[in-house]
Amino acid sequence: MRFVFVMDPMQKVLPDKDTSFALQRAALKRGHQLLHAELRDLFAKDGDAWTRARELRVQDRAPFFEYGAVSDVRFADTDAVFIRKDPPFDSEYLYATLLLERARGQTLVVNDPRGLRDANEKLYPLHFSRHMPKTLVASDRERILDFTDEVGGNAVIKPLYGAGGAGVLFLSRKDQNARSIIETLTREETVAAMVQEYLPSVRQGDKRVLLLDGQVLGGINRVPRADDLRSNIHVGGRVEPCEVTAQERAVVDDIAPRLRADGLYFVGLDFIGGKLTEVNVTSPTGIQELSAHQGRDVSEDVIAWVEKKVTSGAARSTS
Repeated sequence: MRFVFVMDPMQKVLPDKDTSFALQRAALKRGHQLLHAELRDLFAKDGDAWTRARELRVQDRAPFFEYGAVSDVRFADTDAVFIRKDPPFDSEYLYATLLLERARGQTLVVNDPRGLRDANEKLYPLHFSRHMPKTLVASDRERILDFTDEVGGNAVIKPLYGAGGAGVLFLSRKDQNARSIIETLTREETVAAMVQEYLPSVRQGDKRVLLLDGQVLGGINRVPRADDLRSNIHVGGRVEPCEVTAQERAVVDDIAPRLRADGLYFVGLDFIGGKLTEVNVTSPTGIQELSAHQGRDVSEDVIAWVEKKVTSGAARSTS
């Protein structure tokens, strides 16, 4: 099969950490052809979605990747498209999903471009607020301060567009910087931010649970550094093996139908103390750490699922 990875340049990939690299490696192992494209390579012609694509090979030793021939490729002539562009979800990302809309029903797109547009990773969980910590989304400074009082004086505030822990700050009513923090993240009360009650259990870890078509692949626990609130791997969080609890599996069962309906097949759920905090859909990571803990390459499960989906023809009948 021919798979297109729409993502950042390969020079930015961390071979020992990035899920995109693991998926590419697994696809090659299973005999598939890889093509690589950036957002700037996408174009539309006569109503079809196309891309300028480079053939790609990856390996576990330096040089970790090699580009091959470059050609114009119609997405409808490929078997699957992996949208793995890292946030932020800016205007160029939006335009890319609109272009890829032309490929819906012609090839399998993971994750679905409509789903990506609808599923802001901070706001999408509000569909499942019953599973979340107490949460406010607002730009008004006094409303945010009042909410912080309501949840005991400590909260976490974060931008709606960030990823990898960028911009996530501890907000305390005892801190003389509290008002300044709010004004900075809301750009002087002009942009909404998310504020959640502070969960002390974050010191024990922020769990990432990876899902494939609504089914649990497994989980990893990311423990923050002693001097940092954030547990993201990108900012130095320590990764530990863990089990997905019955409570967390119940949350998965509850939200899986909505994820499937929105075409969000490969998803990372974040849990703190059993509470759902984020739904990661743009380029969920953690599969290499999960594979190390399980003693097998979980990426192959994803590629095998794609093979089955393509072979069944389901991807080409979805509109």
